[in-house]
Amino acid sequence: MEDDAPVIYGLEFQARALTPQTAETDAIRFLVGTQSLRYDNQIHIIDFDDENNIINKNVLLHQVGEIWHISASPADKGVLATCYNKTSDGKVVTCAAVWRMPKELESGSHESPDDSSSNTQTLELLCHLDNTAHGNMACVMWEPMGDGKKIISLADNNILLWDLQESSTKAVLSSSSALEGKGQLRFTSGRWSPHHNCTQIATANDTTVRGWDTRSMRQIYSIENAHGQLVRDLDFNPNKQYYLASCGDDCKVKFWDTRNVTEPVKTLEEHSHWVWNVRYNHSHDQLILTGSSDSRVILSNMVSISSEPFGHMVDDDELSDQEEQHQEEKIKEPLQDSVIATYEEHEDSVYAVEWSSADPWLFASLSYDGRLVINRVPRALKYHILL
Repeated sequence: MEDDAPVIYGLEFQARALTPQTAETDAIRFLVGTQSLRYDNQIHIIDFDDENNIINKNVLLHQVGEIWHISASPADKGVLATCYNKTSDGKVVTCAAVWRMPKELESGSHESPDDSSSNTQTLELLCHLDNTAHGNMACVMWEPMGDGKKIISLADNNILLWDLQESSTKAVLSSSSALEGKGQLRFTSGRWSPHHNCTQIATANDTTVRGWDTRSMRQIYSIENAHGQLVRDLDFNPNKQYYLASCGDDCKVKFWDTRNVTEPVKTLEEHSHWVWNVRYNHSHDQLILTGSSDSRVILSNMVSISSEPFGHMVDDDELSDQEEQHQEEKIKEPLQDSVIATYEEHEDSVYAVEWSSADPWLFASLSYDGRLVINRVPRALKYHILL
């Protein structure tokens, strides 16, 4: 029985790191990393059973430090990377490492949800991404649709491309590039484009968005002052190779065509505080999720700049004459962009929103107080898109 009601899970720790499991596409699974200064940090494996509308969880210890970023291998469902804080010589540094979860946890959970005695297990360290020369790690990106052997990390003002070798137990730096210029240059986030044979990434630093070619490690475009304040996050349209979304502390979400970056194609101004996260739906690119420090998650229908701006095309053979005339009238008029829903289940800053890799209509959001909420696209809209 599919229900539009949200499902809420409390981690009992502060948290800001969330990723869907990307290598597994038949189970709905999210990984959440905690930020605790007093206790051992944890990764919660959240399996959503959509038939019974319940969450099953498993907990892994991440003893090295509080988790700032988490990302899952696109090829191996047991492998993930984290960026975490540790104290070294009295200074706090952000490091990155690649881990493997215990074999028995790789597939969907077999725990009964009321089993509170579930024992915590430990992650196996595969390798560190050695950043001693490069500064603090902001994020780790896996090559989309890749074999799980290539990753890029952003550390201060450096872009580092790594090859994972010997079953990911060794990370070899294969090439790198650095941001040049005055002042405090530091990357805040980045995304690896699924287009152009996966040879492009986009990065955010301060108010600028830049595109890079991973083969030459050279900059290919630059959007200066993309936002009035810090850019927090980026995402690529999965179907339109030149379309990129950005969001930031100016409360705005902007959509860019990277072939012409003088003006955004579209701007959304629905949030009243910093926008931390923007995500395109993988299957229906008009659906855009955003999360903000205003404690809200907003689902928008950005159909005018989607790959189907006139809605779902219907085959003429299926229509009667009267319907055909109606269809032609409909095609001339692009559909209107709108906010579909605003979700108010959080009471703290929403630091992460992510679509499920397994179910295109389902998404998770995470607020700093450790509340994870699983929601669905409203059923009426789902059928409107499909029919």
